[in-house]
Amino acid sequence: MVTFQLERTVPLPLDEAWRRLTAWRRHGDVVPLTRVTMVTPGPTREGTVFVARSGVGPLAFDDRMEVTVWCPPAEDEPGLVRLEKRGRIVLGWAEIEVRPGPGGRARVLWREELRLRPLPSLFDPVLRTAAQVVFGRAANRLLRRP
Repeated sequence: MVTFQLERTVPLPLDEAWRRLTAWRRHGDVVPLTRVTMVTPGPTREGTVFVARSGVGPLAFDDRMEVTVWCPPAEDEPGLVRLEKRGRIVLGWAEIEVRPGPGGRARVLWREELRLRPLPSLFDPVLRTAAQVVFGRAANRLLRRP
């Protein structure tokens, strides 16, 4: 299992950074070869389930996630969402926190623990690097696009 953390400071109000990062279908627009399907109807809350399907044809796999913590930001109070990864291949959790940053900007912390069931721990360094690149680019794109 690998863990990593991404940090971004962006010129957005807290609620807008939160909205951009927690619009789950948008993740499919910024992660290559990925489509996000909502399993439970919106709006997002604790218990919301969605699936990110990544790959092509028989090489595709599902990343099933459930929202277990849903605390949107309020005023200048930080927001936190926690996702539990409950797929047959992808396991772990992800947390996205949006808090006040310098100069009225938003500071984003994205923490994740990730395990791909078929990969032995020998591949952890490669998985960590790949995850940091993929999720780092996804965070950047989500935060840049209205």
